[in-house]
Amino acid sequence: MSEINLGIIGGGQLGSMLSMAAKKLNIKSIIYCDDINAPAQNFCDEFILGNYNESDKILEFINKVNIITYEFENIPYTTLNEISKKKPVLPDPNVNKIIQHRLAEKNFVNKLSIRTTQYSSVEKKSDLDSLESLLPGILKTTTMGYDGKGQYPIKEIKDIDTLNIDFSKEYIIEKLVSLKKEISVIITRFGDNNYEIYEPIENTHEEQILKYSKIPADVSEKIFNQSKDWTIKIAEELKYIGTLCVEFFIDKNENLYVNEIAPRVHNSGHLTINAFNVSQFENHIRAVCSLKKIPLKKLSNAKMINLIGNQIEPYRQNIKLKDNEFFFDYLKKEIKDKRKMGHVTILIK
Repeated sequence: MSEINLGIIGGGQLGSMLSMAAKKLNIKSIIYCDDINAPAQNFCDEFILGNYNESDKILEFINKVNIITYEFENIPYTTLNEISKKKPVLPDPNVNKIIQHRLAEKNFVNKLSIRTTQYSSVEKKSDLDSLESLLPGILKTTTMGYDGKGQYPIKEIKDIDTLNIDFSKEYIIEKLVSLKKEISVIITRFGDNNYEIYEPIENTHEEQILKYSKIPADVSEKIFNQSKDWTIKIAEELKYIGTLCVEFFIDKNENLYVNEIAPRVHNSGHLTINAFNVSQFENHIRAVCSLKKIPLKKLSNAKMINLIGNQIEPYRQNIKLKDNEFFFDYLKKEIKDKRKMGHVTILIK
Protein backbone atom coordinates (compact mmCIF):
# COMPACT_ATOMS: atom_id res chain seq x y z
CA MET A 1 0.00 0.00 0.00
CA SER A 2 1.16 3.53 -0.76
CA GLU A 3 1.16 6.19 1.95
CA ILE A 4 -1.59 5.61 4.50
CA ASN A 5 -3.52 8.51 5.98
CA LEU A 6 -5.34 7.22 9.05
CA GLY A 7 -8.35 9.12 10.34
CA ILE A 8 -8.95 8.92 14.09
CA ILE A 9 -12.22 10.16 15.56
CA GLY A 10 -11.70 11.48 19.08
CA GLY A 11 -8.84 13.52 20.47
CA GLY A 12 -8.25 12.33 24.03
CA GLN A 13 -5.29 10.43 25.46
CA LEU A 14 -6.17 7.27 23.51
CA GLY A 15 -6.20 9.25 20.26
CA SER A 16 -2.85 10.72 21.28
CA MET A 17 -1.29 7.29 21.78
CA LEU A 18 -2.78 5.95 18.56
CA SER A 19 -1.19 8.92 16.75
CA MET A 20 2.17 8.16 18.38
CA ALA A 21 1.92 4.51 17.32
CA ALA A 22 0.96 5.53 13.77
CA LYS A 23 3.99 7.84 13.56
CA LYS A 24 6.25 4.94 14.52
CA LEU A 25 4.84 3.03 11.53
CA ASN A 26 5.23 6.01 9.15
CA ILE A 27 1.46 6.44 8.96
CA LYS A 28 0.00 9.94 8.93
CA SER A 29 -2.72 10.49 11.55
CA ILE A 30 -5.55 12.98 11.12
CA ILE A 31 -7.73 13.57 14.19
CA TYR A 32 -11.37 14.65 14.03
CA CYS A 33 -12.72 15.93 17.34
CA ASP A 34 -15.33 18.28 18.79
CA ASP A 35 -13.06 19.54 21.59
CA ILE A 36 -11.00 22.64 20.80
CA ASN A 37 -8.61 21.70 23.64
CA ALA A 38 -8.23 18.04 22.63
CA PRO A 39 -4.76 16.90 23.74
CA ALA A 40 -4.28 14.63 20.70
CA GLN A 41 -3.60 17.68 18.52
CA ASN A 42 -0.17 17.72 20.22
CA PHE A 43 0.62 14.29 18.76
CA CYS A 44 -1.21 13.93 15.43
CA ASP A 45 -0.16 15.17 11.98
CA GLU A 46 -3.36 17.12 11.37
CA PHE A 47 -6.33 18.14 13.53
CA ILE A 48 -9.85 18.94 12.35
CA LEU A 49 -12.25 20.55 14.80
CA GLY A 50 -15.92 19.77 14.23
CA ASN A 51 -19.08 18.36 15.79
CA TYR A 52 -20.18 14.80 15.03
CA ASN A 53 -23.20 16.04 13.07
CA GLU A 54 -21.28 18.71 11.09
CA SER A 55 -21.47 17.21 7.59
CA ASP A 56 -19.15 19.70 5.84
CA LYS A 57 -16.36 19.17 8.38
CA ILE A 58 -16.84 15.40 8.37
CA LEU A 59 -16.61 15.39 4.56
CA GLU A 60 -13.37 17.39 4.75
CA PHE A 61 -12.04 14.74 7.17
CA ILE A 62 -13.17 11.82 5.00
CA ASN A 63 -11.50 13.27 1.90
CA LYS A 64 -8.12 13.43 3.64
CA VAL A 65 -7.93 9.81 4.86
CA ASN A 66 -7.84 6.23 3.56
CA ILE A 67 -9.09 4.42 6.65
CA ILE A 68 -10.94 5.59 9.76
CA THR A 69 -10.90 4.34 13.34
CA TYR A 70 -12.01 5.84 16.65
CA GLU A 71 -10.78 6.18 20.22
CA PHE A 72 -14.06 5.93 22.15
CA GLU A 73 -17.39 4.17 21.71
CA ASN A 74 -19.87 7.00 22.29
CA ILE A 75 -19.67 8.48 18.79
CA PRO A 76 -23.19 8.45 17.29
CA TYR A 77 -23.79 5.29 15.28
CA THR A 78 -25.44 7.31 12.50
CA THR A 79 -22.25 9.37 12.09
CA LEU A 80 -20.00 6.31 11.86
CA ASN A 81 -22.42 4.54 9.54
CA GLU A 82 -22.60 7.48 7.12
CA ILE A 83 -18.80 7.77 7.10
CA SER A 84 -18.48 4.03 6.39
CA LYS A 85 -20.42 4.49 3.12
CA LYS A 86 -17.50 6.56 1.81
CA LYS A 87 -14.38 5.13 3.52
CA PRO A 88 -13.63 1.96 5.55
CA VAL A 89 -14.39 2.38 9.27
CA LEU A 90 -12.74 -0.15 11.62
CA PRO A 91 -13.97 -1.56 13.86
CA ASP A 92 -17.27 -1.82 11.99
CA PRO A 93 -19.91 0.72 13.18
CA ASN A 94 -22.33 -2.16 13.85
CA VAL A 95 -19.97 -3.31 16.61
CA ASN A 96 -20.30 0.11 18.19
CA LYS A 97 -24.08 -0.01 17.89
CA ILE A 98 -24.15 -3.09 20.13
CA ILE A 99 -21.50 -2.10 22.62
CA GLN A 100 -22.47 1.54 23.20
CA HIS A 101 -25.84 0.32 24.55
CA ARG A 102 -25.37 -1.53 27.84
CA LEU A 103 -28.55 -3.61 27.55
CA ALA A 104 -27.76 -4.72 23.98
CA GLU A 105 -24.19 -5.49 25.09
CA LYS A 106 -25.32 -7.68 28.01
CA ASN A 107 -27.85 -9.51 25.80
CA PHE A 108 -25.13 -10.13 23.18
CA VAL A 109 -22.73 -11.58 25.76
CA ASN A 110 -25.39 -13.82 27.36
CA LYS A 111 -26.34 -15.25 23.95
CA LEU A 112 -22.76 -16.52 23.69
CA SER A 113 -23.32 -18.47 26.94
CA ILE A 114 -20.86 -16.16 28.69
CA ARG A 115 -21.68 -15.13 32.24
CA THR A 116 -22.59 -11.59 33.23
CA THR A 117 -24.08 -10.32 36.45
CA GLN A 118 -27.89 -10.40 36.64
CA TYR A 119 -29.52 -7.34 35.09
CA SER A 120 -32.77 -5.81 33.92
CA SER A 121 -33.96 -2.89 31.84
CA VAL A 122 -35.37 0.11 33.75
CA GLU A 123 -37.52 2.52 31.72
CA LYS A 124 -39.32 4.24 34.60
CA LYS A 125 -38.93 4.60 38.35
CA SER A 126 -41.75 2.16 39.17
CA ASP A 127 -39.92 -0.64 37.29
CA LEU A 128 -37.54 -0.86 40.25
CA ASP A 129 -40.34 -1.92 42.61
CA SER A 130 -40.31 -5.44 41.15
CA LEU A 131 -36.52 -5.68 40.97
CA GLU A 132 -35.53 -5.91 44.63
CA SER A 133 -33.84 -9.24 43.88
CA LEU A 134 -31.21 -7.27 41.93
CA LEU A 135 -30.29 -5.17 44.96
CA PRO A 136 -27.77 -4.15 46.03
CA GLY A 137 -27.01 -3.07 42.49
CA ILE A 138 -25.88 -0.27 40.24
CA LEU A 139 -28.31 1.71 38.12
CA LYS A 140 -26.57 2.83 34.91
CA THR A 141 -27.63 4.81 31.87
CA THR A 142 -27.82 2.41 28.93
CA THR A 143 -25.75 4.79 26.81
CA MET A 144 -22.92 7.22 27.47
CA GLY A 145 -21.15 7.43 30.83
CA TYR A 146 -17.66 6.28 31.82
CA ASP A 147 -15.41 6.50 34.89
CA GLY A 148 -18.51 6.27 37.10
CA LYS A 149 -20.55 8.93 35.28
CA GLY A 150 -24.25 8.10 34.88
CA GLN A 151 -24.01 5.38 37.53
CA TYR A 152 -25.91 5.18 40.82
CA PRO A 153 -25.20 2.56 43.52
CA ILE A 154 -28.48 1.44 45.13
CA LYS A 155 -28.68 -0.70 48.25
CA GLU A 156 -32.43 -0.48 48.86
CA ILE A 157 -35.43 0.76 46.86
CA LYS A 158 -35.81 3.77 49.16
CA ASP A 159 -32.34 4.99 48.05
CA ILE A 160 -33.92 6.09 44.76
CA ASP A 161 -35.66 8.97 46.53
CA THR A 162 -32.33 10.41 47.66
CA LEU A 163 -30.78 10.36 44.19
CA ASN A 164 -31.40 12.96 41.52
CA ILE A 165 -32.10 10.57 38.64
CA ASP A 166 -33.51 11.72 35.31
CA PHE A 167 -35.95 8.97 34.34
CA SER A 168 -36.45 10.43 30.88
CA LYS A 169 -33.31 8.39 30.09
CA GLU A 170 -33.19 4.61 29.74
CA TYR A 171 -31.35 2.65 32.43
CA ILE A 172 -30.12 -0.82 33.27
CA ILE A 173 -29.87 -2.19 36.82
CA GLU A 174 -27.00 -4.62 37.41
CA LYS A 175 -26.80 -6.78 40.52
CA LEU A 176 -23.56 -6.35 42.44
CA VAL A 177 -21.32 -9.40 42.69
CA SER A 178 -19.38 -10.28 45.82
CA LEU A 179 -16.27 -8.82 44.24
CA LYS A 180 -12.83 -10.30 44.77
CA LYS A 181 -10.94 -8.81 41.85
CA GLU A 182 -11.25 -6.99 38.52
CA ILE A 183 -9.22 -7.95 35.46
CA SER A 184 -9.18 -7.03 31.79
CA VAL A 185 -8.04 -8.87 28.69
CA ILE A 186 -6.94 -7.03 25.55
CA ILE A 187 -6.99 -8.66 22.14
CA THR A 188 -6.11 -7.39 18.66
CA ARG A 189 -7.97 -9.27 15.95
CA PHE A 190 -6.64 -9.09 12.39
CA GLY A 191 -9.17 -11.47 10.78
CA ASP A 192 -10.85 -14.86 11.22
CA ASN A 193 -9.02 -16.72 14.01
CA ASN A 194 -6.08 -14.39 13.43
CA TYR A 195 -5.24 -12.38 16.52
CA GLU A 196 -2.72 -11.48 19.20
CA ILE A 197 -3.93 -11.56 22.80
CA TYR A 198 -2.31 -10.07 25.90
CA GLU A 199 -2.31 -11.79 29.26
CA PRO A 200 -4.96 -10.79 31.84
CA ILE A 201 -4.29 -7.46 33.56
CA GLU A 202 -5.29 -6.94 37.20
CA ASN A 203 -7.01 -3.61 37.86
CA THR A 204 -7.74 -1.56 40.97
CA HIS A 205 -10.32 1.23 40.90
CA GLU A 206 -10.74 4.18 43.23
CA GLU A 207 -14.03 6.11 43.13
CA GLN A 208 -14.97 4.09 40.02
CA ILE A 209 -11.89 5.33 38.15
CA LEU A 210 -9.03 3.00 37.20
CA LYS A 211 -6.05 3.75 39.47
CA TYR A 212 -3.65 0.80 39.11
CA SER A 213 -3.09 -1.96 36.55
CA LYS A 214 -0.50 -4.74 36.79
CA ILE A 215 0.82 -7.85 35.11
CA PRO A 216 0.91 -10.63 35.93
CA ALA A 217 -2.59 -10.66 37.39
CA ASP A 218 -2.85 -12.68 40.60
CA VAL A 219 -5.42 -15.14 39.27
CA SER A 220 -5.84 -18.90 39.01
CA GLU A 221 -4.93 -20.82 35.87
CA LYS A 222 -8.67 -21.46 35.33
CA ILE A 223 -9.48 -17.72 35.39
CA PHE A 224 -6.39 -16.93 33.26
CA ASN A 225 -7.54 -19.30 30.53
CA GLN A 226 -11.29 -18.67 30.78
CA SER A 227 -10.92 -14.90 30.52
CA LYS A 228 -8.79 -15.25 27.38
CA ASP A 229 -11.15 -17.83 25.85
CA TRP A 230 -14.19 -15.60 26.44
CA THR A 231 -12.37 -12.58 24.99
CA ILE A 232 -11.47 -14.52 21.84
CA LYS A 233 -15.08 -15.77 21.53
CA ILE A 234 -16.45 -12.21 21.80
CA ALA A 235 -13.97 -10.78 19.27
CA GLU A 236 -14.68 -13.59 16.80
CA GLU A 237 -18.47 -13.28 17.12
CA LEU A 238 -18.24 -9.53 16.49
CA LYS A 239 -15.89 -10.16 13.52
CA TYR A 240 -13.87 -7.40 15.13
CA ILE A 241 -10.90 -5.74 13.45
CA GLY A 242 -8.55 -3.84 15.76
CA THR A 243 -7.87 -3.80 19.49
CA LEU A 244 -10.67 -4.63 21.90
CA CYS A 245 -10.77 -4.92 25.70
CA VAL A 246 -13.06 -7.07 27.83
CA GLU A 247 -13.40 -6.07 31.49
CA PHE A 248 -14.17 -8.86 33.97
CA PHE A 249 -15.26 -9.30 37.59
CA ILE A 250 -14.10 -12.25 39.69
CA ASP A 251 -16.29 -13.02 42.70
CA LYS A 252 -15.25 -14.54 46.01
CA ASN A 253 -16.29 -17.99 44.79
CA GLU A 254 -13.89 -17.71 41.82
CA ASN A 255 -16.66 -17.17 39.28
CA LEU A 256 -15.82 -15.00 36.26
CA TYR A 257 -18.25 -12.41 34.85
CA VAL A 258 -17.99 -10.12 31.85
CA ASN A 259 -18.55 -6.56 33.08
CA GLU A 260 -18.12 -4.48 29.92
CA ILE A 261 -16.64 -4.60 26.44
CA ALA A 262 -14.60 -1.62 25.21
CA PRO A 263 -14.39 -1.59 21.38
CA ARG A 264 -11.08 0.25 21.38
CA VAL A 265 -7.69 0.45 23.02
CA HIS A 266 -8.04 0.65 26.80
CA ASN A 267 -6.56 2.48 29.78
CA SER A 268 -5.57 -0.78 31.49
CA GLY A 269 -3.41 -1.60 28.46
CA HIS A 270 -1.15 1.45 28.73
CA LEU A 271 1.50 -0.78 30.32
CA THR A 272 1.76 -2.71 27.03
CA ILE A 273 3.75 0.23 25.60
CA ASN A 274 6.73 -0.67 27.78
CA ALA A 275 6.05 -4.28 28.82
CA PHE A 276 5.61 -5.86 25.36
CA ASN A 277 7.39 -5.74 22.02
CA VAL A 278 4.18 -4.47 20.39
CA SER A 279 1.78 -2.21 22.29
CA GLN A 280 -2.01 -2.39 22.11
CA PHE A 281 -1.88 0.88 20.16
CA GLU A 282 0.58 -0.32 17.53
CA ASN A 283 -1.36 -3.57 17.18
CA HIS A 284 -4.56 -1.61 16.59
CA ILE A 285 -2.89 0.46 13.86
CA ARG A 286 -1.46 -2.69 12.29
CA ALA A 287 -4.86 -4.42 12.26
CA VAL A 288 -6.98 -1.56 10.88
CA CYS A 289 -4.33 -0.68 8.27
CA SER A 290 -3.85 -4.33 7.18
CA LEU A 291 -0.18 -4.34 8.16
CA LYS A 292 1.89 -7.37 9.16
CA LYS A 293 1.00 -9.07 12.44
CA ILE A 294 4.03 -9.47 14.72
CA PRO A 295 3.97 -12.24 17.35
CA LEU A 296 3.62 -10.77 20.83
CA LYS A 297 6.49 -11.08 23.24
CA LYS A 298 6.33 -10.01 26.87
CA LEU A 299 9.44 -8.07 27.86
CA SER A 300 8.73 -7.44 31.54
CA ASN A 301 6.20 -7.58 34.32
CA ALA A 302 4.79 -4.14 34.97
CA LYS A 303 2.57 -1.85 37.02
CA MET A 304 0.76 1.21 35.67
CA ILE A 305 -0.41 4.08 37.88
CA ASN A 306 -2.96 6.58 36.58
CA LEU A 307 -2.21 10.18 37.57
CA ILE A 308 -5.57 11.71 38.47
CA GLY A 309 -6.12 15.45 38.81
CA ASN A 310 -3.26 17.29 40.50
CA GLN A 311 -1.25 14.06 40.96
CA ILE A 312 0.34 15.07 37.65
CA GLU A 313 2.00 18.16 39.10
CA PRO A 314 5.13 16.61 40.70
CA TYR A 315 5.84 14.80 37.44
CA ARG A 316 5.44 17.96 35.39
CA GLN A 317 7.99 19.54 37.71
CA ASN A 318 10.58 17.01 36.53
CA ILE A 319 10.37 14.50 39.36
CA LYS A 320 13.37 12.16 39.08
CA LEU A 321 12.44 8.81 37.54
CA LYS A 322 14.27 5.52 37.98
CA ASP A 323 15.51 3.59 34.95
CA ASN A 324 12.49 1.27 35.12
CA GLU A 325 9.91 4.09 35.34
CA PHE A 326 8.21 5.76 32.37
CA PHE A 327 6.07 8.90 32.65
CA PHE A 328 3.41 9.87 30.08
CA ASP A 329 1.85 13.32 30.16
CA TYR A 330 -1.38 13.56 28.16
CA LEU A 331 -0.80 17.34 27.85
CA LYS A 332 -4.32 18.20 28.94
CA LYS A 333 -4.45 21.94 29.55
CA GLU A 334 -6.81 22.00 32.51
CA ILE A 335 -6.29 19.96 35.67
CA LYS A 336 -9.62 18.71 37.04
CA ASP A 337 -10.60 16.40 39.89
CA LYS A 338 -11.14 12.81 38.70
CA ARG A 339 -9.56 13.62 35.34
CA LYS A 340 -6.87 11.30 33.96
CA MET A 341 -3.91 13.58 33.33
CA GLY A 342 -1.13 11.07 32.69
CA HIS A 343 0.29 7.77 33.87
CA VAL A 344 3.47 6.14 35.08
CA THR A 345 4.52 2.62 34.11
CA ILE A 346 7.00 0.74 36.29
CA LEU A 347 8.73 -2.31 34.86
CA ILE A 348 9.22 -5.09 37.42
CA LYS A 349 11.76 -7.89 37.19
